[in-house]
Amino acid sequence: MSLQFQIGEIQSEMLVDDPVFLALPYTRTMIDFMLCHRNPTYIVMIGLGGGSIPKWCYREMPAADITVIEIDPQVIALRERFHIPPDDHRFRVIYEDGADYVVARAPGRIEVLLVDGFDIYGQSPQLCSQTFYNDCHRALTQDGVLVVNLCGPESEAAIEYIRRSFEDRVLVASPEGSENKIVLATKGAHRWMGEEPYDELMRKLRLHLWHAPTVRR
Repeated sequence: MSLQFQIGEIQSEMLVDDPVFLALPYTRTMIDFMLCHRNPTYIVMIGLGGGSIPKWCYREMPAADITVIEIDPQVIALRERFHIPPDDHRFRVIYEDGADYVVARAPGRIEVLLVDGFDIYGQSPQLCSQTFYNDCHRALTQDGVLVVNLCGPESEAAIEYIRRSFEDRVLVASPEGSENKIVLATKGAHRWMGEEPYDELMRKLRLHLWHAPTVRR
C-alpha cells in the first residue's frame, strides 16, 4: 500500500501484513539519528505522509514524546488506513505549517527534528530555505539533531543552507536505490563527527540497531 501525490512518485509505502516495517530505504536512513540519540525523549516530525517513521518510533521508542506536523488535511484523513496510532499522551498529529511550528512552539526543546515535507510540486519551499534551517537550529536542544529528506533540484542548495545553519556539522547520505539525499546535522559537537567516513559509521550503527524486527532488510 502506498501514498502518491502523482502517479509513479511514491511518497510512502506500507506492507499490509507488517505496517510498522520501514519499507523504503530513505526511511531506514532517516532513523540514523540514533547515532546521536539512542533513546530520545522529544521528537518532532514535519510531514506525516503514510506515517512510516512516526509508527516505527512510537513502537520502538516507548519513552519518546512524538509530535507530527502536517499541513495537508487530506493526508491526515488517511491516518487510519495507514495504521498510524491515534493521539494519546505521548503521540499527536497536528494540522499546522511545519515552518511556523518550529518558530512559535518549540524553541530550544526538540532533541530530534525530522523534516520530510513534500507536496504535489515536490519539496515544500518553506521547508528548504536558509531561514527555515536557522529556525530549526534554534528549536533544537544543545545536543539536538536535525534529519532532512531531500529529493529534487533544490537538494544541493538546501544542503548548503543546512551547512551554514549548523556550522558544517553535517553528514549526507544517498540511500541505496533511491534518488533521495538524507542530511543529518547536529547542533552540538559529537565525538564521531569527522572521525570516520559516513559509510563506516552507518555500518557500525546498523550492526547495533538492525536486530529490531521492524527494520528488516
